Amino acid sequence: MAESLELPVIDLSSPDRISTANFIRQACIDYGFFYLINHGVEEQLLQNVFDESRKFFSLPLEEKMKLGRKGDVGFAPIYAENLDSSTSSKGDLKETFHIGPLEGYESHIKNQWPSKELLPSWRFIMEEYYQKVVSVGKRLTSLIAMALNLEDDFFEKVGALDKPYAFLRLLHYPGEVGDSDEVIYGASAHSDYGMVTLLATDAVCREKHKQPRIWEDVRHIKGAFIINLGDMMERWTNCLFRSTLHRVMPTGKERYSMALFLDPNPDCIVECLKSCCSDSSPPRFPPIRSGDHLRERINAAYSASS
Repeated sequence: MAESLELPVIDLSSPDRISTANFIRQACIDYGFFYLINHGVEEQLLQNVFDESRKFFSLPLEEKMKLGRKGDVGFAPIYAENLDSSTSSKGDLKETFHIGPLEGYESHIKNQWPSKELLPSWRFIMEEYYQKVVSVGKRLTSLIAMALNLEDDFFEKVGALDKPYAFLRLLHYPGEVGDSDEVIYGASAHSDYGMVTLLATDAVCREKHKQPRIWEDVRHIKGAFIINLGDMMERWTNCLFRSTLHRVMPTGKERYSMALFLDPNPDCIVECLKSCCSDSSPPRFPPIRSGDHLRERINAAYSASS
C-alpha cells in the first residue's frame, strides 16, 4: 500500500510574493508537487466543468467517436494511450478529451466541440474554465521565476508564454477493471512532458530513477489544484526542480479529473538557466525546441498502445 504524502500548500493570494516564491522553491526542490489554494477559480465553475465532463463521457461510444482525436485535440477512447512505454500494457484504462489553445494556433489546431443540441452549455463552460486556469498558470510561473532568482516576467521575455501551448485534458476512469492477470493502470507511471500542470492525481513517486519505486498517496483538498512540474521545467533548471513520476490506480469506482497543461510556445528554446549551472554542475541537457520535445513525447505515448 502506498504511503501518504503531505505536500506543501501554497496560497496564491498571499501579498508576500517573495515568501511565496521561497516556499515554491523548496516545494519544487523537495517534491515537484504542491497544492495551490486561493487561486481564484470559483468552486461553482469547477463543479460545472465536472458536470459537463460527466455528460460527455456518458454518451454512447459511437457518439463520442464522432469527435475522435485529430492532431492533439478531441476524444480518445480507453486504451488509446500508454503513458509508460516500458510496459507491455495494452494501454491505460481511461477516456480523455483534449481542448487546445483557443487562439493563436488556428492554422493547425482546430478544437472539436460536442453539438449544442447534445450539450448546449459545454463549449462555453470549457472555454471559461480554460481561460481562467491559464491565467492562474501564468501567475504561478511568475512566482516560479522568482523562485529561481529570476525576474518575475522571465518566461514572458524568453517567449514561453506569449502564445502558451496550453491543453485542457478531461479524464474519465471507469469503475470496472475487468478480469485479467495483467496489471492495469488508470494512468501508468509517467512524468508530465512540459512546463507546469494544474491537476488532480492519485499517487506520486519522488525518486523516479530508483528501483524499486516507492509510491506515495496524495490526498484530496477540496477546491485546491495539485501543481506538478514537467520535464521541460526540469531541463530548464538542470534538475534542481523535480519532474516527479505519478500514476493513477484503478479503485473500482468511477472517477473524473481534469488537468491543464501549461506549456511554452512551441518555438521557445528550452536551455539550462545560468542560475542553475556552474563549472561543478554543467548543463545536463542540450537546448531543445519546446515543440520538438512535446511532439516526441506525445507521439510515443499514443504509438505505444497501438
